[in-house]
Amino acid sequence: MEATQHVQQAGAEEVDPHKALKAVSAELGGLPLSDAALATELDRRDPLAAMRDRFLFPLARADDPASGPALYFCGNSLGLQPARARRYVLYELDEWHKRGVEGHFLHSPLTTADDDVAEGKKVEPWLTTDENVHARAAGLVGALPLEVAIMNGLTVNLHLMMVPFYRPTAQRHKILIEGRSFPSDWYAVETQIRFHGYEPSTSLIQLYPREGETTLRTEDIIATIEKEGDSIALVLLSGVQYYTGQFFEIEKITAAGHSKGCVVGWDLAHAVGNVVLKLHEWGVDWACWCSYKYLNSGPGGIAGVFVHERHAHRKDLHRFGGWWGHTIKTRFDMNQPFDPEPGAFGFRLSNPPVLQCATLFASLEVFEEAGGMEKLRAKSVLLTAYLEMLLLEKLAADIHIFTPREVAQRGCQLSVKFSVAVERVHEKLAQKGVIVDVRKPDVIRIAPAPLYNSFSDVLRFVTLLAQAIGECKAESS
Repeated sequence: MEATQHVQQAGAEEVDPHKALKAVSAELGGLPLSDAALATELDRRDPLAAMRDRFLFPLARADDPASGPALYFCGNSLGLQPARARRYVLYELDEWHKRGVEGHFLHSPLTTADDDVAEGKKVEPWLTTDENVHARAAGLVGALPLEVAIMNGLTVNLHLMMVPFYRPTAQRHKILIEGRSFPSDWYAVETQIRFHGYEPSTSLIQLYPREGETTLRTEDIIATIEKEGDSIALVLLSGVQYYTGQFFEIEKITAAGHSKGCVVGWDLAHAVGNVVLKLHEWGVDWACWCSYKYLNSGPGGIAGVFVHERHAHRKDLHRFGGWWGHTIKTRFDMNQPFDPEPGAFGFRLSNPPVLQCATLFASLEVFEEAGGMEKLRAKSVLLTAYLEMLLLEKLAADIHIFTPREVAQRGCQLSVKFSVAVERVHEKLAQKGVIVDVRKPDVIRIAPAPLYNSFSDVLRFVTLLAQAIGECKAESS
């Protein structure tokens, strides 16, 4: 059985991908992991290999069309452009040209000469344009359509979700976050705490790893909730930690928070499109995510929110209202008072940006064609394990991977420290047409995305990284 299919059938979190890759090596007569023939064979067996052609790769040198495609491992910062994005944006511009304001209510079928898009595809008019994407997005996060809305940006949505879900009292006013959360999350919770008349010094609990460790233990998170829970109003953690790449045990942590009466929300910026999520089943109260990373919607792309079904019809939830959250039945009657749509739609404020929805639609179609997150995750665990094994085989003396080794505790990203200056390594890689990102003070994040990265990409990357490190060491000797 092919490795990806084996992982998929057994469950991505249940199979050791390192053993699966060694089994393929043995099957091919003991080919070394660093043999190009092995990488080529892994690509040949990859059932998702064709998805790569659905994306446009940057040039190795942006001002040189002859330089060829870059080696791109930065989907955790900005995903690649879907090949269909341009034509979908142009389609909406044409509708604006042809119809003007009537485009809110009428749209032509999408027609194209390209083989990969069906003639006559129905596209929602602007009144319901986000409905092109919200049901597909719901599938990616394990939610009911009622529970998801596409709107705003991530930090805007964090603030909007804290309006109803952070209601501090004298007895219960604290927020629990990671000590090294993404700065925008920290700014959001700090300012929310101050807005309500409290101080972060007494109302913000930050979680840090144990001394000598780089990632958080689930048992320590739960122990903190158990100890402080009676005073915690909101638990707000990242699904996948942006710096370390750690995938938190969302279900366990959510249950622990609920057992102490806490509301539990999640920032899924680095989780959506990366790992399998089951937000409805896990009972998460609310969550937010951006779409420009693994969802490939483009820079500053529209974000999303999840609000669990049990909150869908609550009348006691204080929220900020806007006309796009008002029931569609009377939205254009311009009447009062505010009558919110049930579920997440009732949290929308303004009509969504059509062009951003178009680019997100282009990407979510590819997720659909790939067969969903389970299939993508099956490839992802193999791809990242292959990267990890090659790094340790070739560069163990010069690197330190501090992302968890356990498959169930990480997404596709590996966070790596180096024996030489990280800025020099990054510069050398860029000169070789490799795109990764640096996170201060001393980390390069490497994220092989299963939609468009290949096993041959991974091998080539490690080869070029070894060259870059060698050049840095030679220059400093």
